[in-house]
Amino acid sequence: MIEVSSVQREKMTEPDALGFFGDYGGRFVPEPLIGACQEVEAAFRDAWSDNAFRQEFLDVLTHYVGRPSPMTFCANLSADLGLNLYLKREDLNHTGSHKVNNVIGQALLAKRMGKTHLIAETGAGQHGVATATAAALFGMSCTVYMGEVDMKRQELNVFRMGLLGATVIPAISGSKTLKDAVNEAMRAWVTEVEHTYYCIGTVMGPHPYPWMVRSFHEIIGCESQRQFIDRLGKMPDLAVACVGGGSNAAGLFAGFVDHPETRLIGVEPAGGAAVGRGVPAVVHGMKAHFMQDEVGQVLEAESISAGLDYPGVGPEHSNLADIGRAEYHPVTDEMVVDAFMVLSRREGIIPALESAHAIAWVIENAKDLAGKNVLVNLSGRGDKDVAQVRELLGQ
Repeated sequence: MIEVSSVQREKMTEPDALGFFGDYGGRFVPEPLIGACQEVEAAFRDAWSDNAFRQEFLDVLTHYVGRPSPMTFCANLSADLGLNLYLKREDLNHTGSHKVNNVIGQALLAKRMGKTHLIAETGAGQHGVATATAAALFGMSCTVYMGEVDMKRQELNVFRMGLLGATVIPAISGSKTLKDAVNEAMRAWVTEVEHTYYCIGTVMGPHPYPWMVRSFHEIIGCESQRQFIDRLGKMPDLAVACVGGGSNAAGLFAGFVDHPETRLIGVEPAGGAAVGRGVPAVVHGMKAHFMQDEVGQVLEAESISAGLDYPGVGPEHSNLADIGRAEYHPVTDEMVVDAFMVLSRREGIIPALESAHAIAWVIENAKDLAGKNVLVNLSGRGDKDVAQVRELLGQ
């Protein structure tokens, strides 16, 4: 079992006293939620410094989730592309993605705080499934808010959440996608805060959530670093992950951020490239990059992937971009579908559409990466996306 790192890094450290990573982050919430956020922060600080809590977290990840997740060398695709491609297999976790790491941590924290009800937002449904799973495991009730559009394109995950005992409530305002699900979940939290814990699914939202969610996902980077050194005796040349809010990327980057020999690459959907196209704004309780129009209204993101269909990015990613430690690049939906098919047919691994963004960037840039050791975080499996891709292909 690989421990979650407690090493003090030079970068991706704890935010400042106000919850900022450089110029980004903070806690911008209505008065009724200030106390709730402070309660979560105090509880997390206490729990994360408690060896018994950390051990329980790691035990559940080991014996229930199935960690450590393996690292797979893609021999066929590596030969095709002229580079050495390795996948960190978060798709093999129980529930099918990286989301469960963070949810187990937050559910254990909620239990420690005496909360009895979990609420969550979800885009592609993987965070909702993970939250419903944890609620069932720990004997809690669960409500998940999901955009009406996403409920239609992710019907399988909606059904899975119901099987696990969760109530799924559609968000019917705005674009009816992830942004609107976050809005509905935050509104619900205001009215239910006494007995309810809001289990945020990515490195966004008011302090302490971006820091806390990254901390629970650092196990991805810790395992990856150890696995890469054990296998090759050195760090990868690149660590690549898809970015919507950015939790899987934050977890991966944490293992390599203090090693300048490893380039950190975040891959965004071209229709939702918050780092590439956005400007700083205060939305959903935090200051970070968001896509906006000329009068400051938040634009709707457009992505084939429901999990990346978000117009913003986590504040720590905004800071990593500003200081030049991580790069963020867009890929198109067409490139993503092609990558989905290529990985499926060349390696027998069907990726989530989210994860296929990272594969697409590697394929597109293969000539420039010739001979490099490239680590991609395969953040989820593609079962949930098969029907959508089938429809897109007209089959």
